[in-house]
Amino acid sequence: MISADSQQQARSLVYGHSQLHDSLAFADAANAAEEAAEIEAIAAARTWGEARGLRTRHVNNPAAVDDDDPDMQPDDAPFDISKLTAVAEGDWPPMVTARALDLLPHDLQARFASSGFTTLNGDFLYIPAERETELVAELRDRGIEVTRDNTLINALDGRSFAPLD
Repeated sequence: MISADSQQQARSLVYGHSQLHDSLAFADAANAAEEAAEIEAIAAARTWGEARGLRTRHVNNPAAVDDDDPDMQPDDAPFDISKLTAVAEGDWPPMVTARALDLLPHDLQARFASSGFTTLNGDFLYIPAERETELVAELRDRGIEVTRDNTLINALDGRSFAPLD
């Protein structure tokens, strides 16, 4: 997750419609594609050994070795990411709609969004799709490059392997 101090440093954002919260969501374009690729690679693993063997730079690997993990299976056991506790409870990957809390300037959050909360996963920012044109124009006026990519946003949210709610 991006820290509050880096809010001013994100000069290029990718955004799209998040299916999970029916909201616009934003990610730092500098690493969003690599992060999504890591999420998808973990989700696509066929065995536990393959899943555990994936090295990541941008996301934690929920299949990584943890001797206390109740989900742990032998290396040759079939891997189904949806069976992981962290995935089933919505903890992994982190909600993409929460990123806007760190990435968008606070005054724009106040003008274009409302705060949301999930009992298990915490705060997120709800940005209605009908505010897109005006919000994107404001970001561009501030020198922030903004590109729309619904597929990437939903991959970051794990929608490429999770059933739609």
